[in-house]
Amino acid sequence: MFARFTILAAVVVLASGCANTSPVLGGKNISYGDTKAVELVTNEFGSTDLQMIAESMTRSLAQSGILQGRPVVQVYDVKNKTSEYIDTREITTSIKTQLMKTGTARFASDNTDMQSQVDQLKLQNQSGLYKKSTVSKTGNMVAAKYRLEGSISSIVKRSSDYKDVFYKFSLQLIDVESGLAEWMDEKEIRKTTER
Repeated sequence: MFARFTILAAVVVLASGCANTSPVLGGKNISYGDTKAVELVTNEFGSTDLQMIAESMTRSLAQSGILQGRPVVQVYDVKNKTSEYIDTREITTSIKTQLMKTGTARFASDNTDMQSQVDQLKLQNQSGLYKKSTVSKTGNMVAAKYRLEGSISSIVKRSSDYKDVFYKFSLQLIDVESGLAEWMDEKEIRKTTER
């Protein structure tokens, strides 16, 4: 009987030690939610749309077989052809992250980060601030075999009762040397709101 009481006491002590004793700061109407939950606040482009596009495109590209041997890919910003603000960089970042996790591709500095890469090389090689044995040499950057680029467009229709938004996301992988499109895919999303 004493052994059972001792075990029960130990479990209670351990459980109470695991409780979250951190103070909570802030407002009463704020709560955390499931990041994978379907977000239906408005029919504008949202987090669920971003996740669906990134997952669909990553799966399609990874399964295509074109990325054999982990080729180097340079990612271009997705062109936003919609009438609303969409952070298209987050779409490509999600796709890059998921492809990196699968181990199917490596990524060169993308078109917007290339100047930062060049500036860093110049700083190391021309400033005299760095120990020579640690300086990254110029002329050793790895060129991309493929370029990944795409666009997102939308068609918006309204009536007195409904608003319908149709999104189309297109992505293509182009061989830099030949200029040939080696892979293409699209993801379509329709969101309808009753007014």
